Amino acid sequence: MTDCMLFASLFAVYAVSQTATANLPGPKDLFELPLVMLETGLLLLSSFTCGLALVMASRGKINHLLGFLVATFILGIAFLFVELHEFRTLISEGYDWSASAFLSSFFVLVGTHGLHIFIGLLWLLVLIVLLLRKGLSEKLQHKLKLFSLFWHFLDLVWIFIFTIVYLGGVAI
Repeated sequence: MTDCMLFASLFAVYAVSQTATANLPGPKDLFELPLVMLETGLLLLSSFTCGLALVMASRGKINHLLGFLVATFILGIAFLFVELHEFRTLISEGYDWSASAFLSSFFVLVGTHGLHIFIGLLWLLVLIVLLLRKGLSEKLQHKLKLFSLFWHFLDLVWIFIFTIVYLGGVAI
């Protein structure tokens, strides 16, 4: 619930700040939708592989489970690289978090989501190591379910970011 409250607050701040561009280009001019659609595809596909991992865990298919966990990790890393590319591009063009209220709220909202993805990837690495070292126990299956809830929550948050920030921003 704390993450729900955190992201709700960040969305509220973004909603208030999205037109406060300080006479700089706004979302319509700055966002590259094809890049963001790639990010979205990567993250949604990672959610699918995460779900398949849980199915494999319930069936006791450890090799398949491991494969889907690794696929989820790779897709999550790819998502972060695309997001960091977007940030680097904006900053190199002079549009960093301090340029306007809009950019400040954008970087904080999207960056906080990216930080959660990074933490999720660390968590996933720990789960993979536990699986390799100790095998698939009931306790590990429970941990995998908790991770899956977290990962799917991040996908849901991203759908809101994609819709409100990017699609809504291009429509302004």
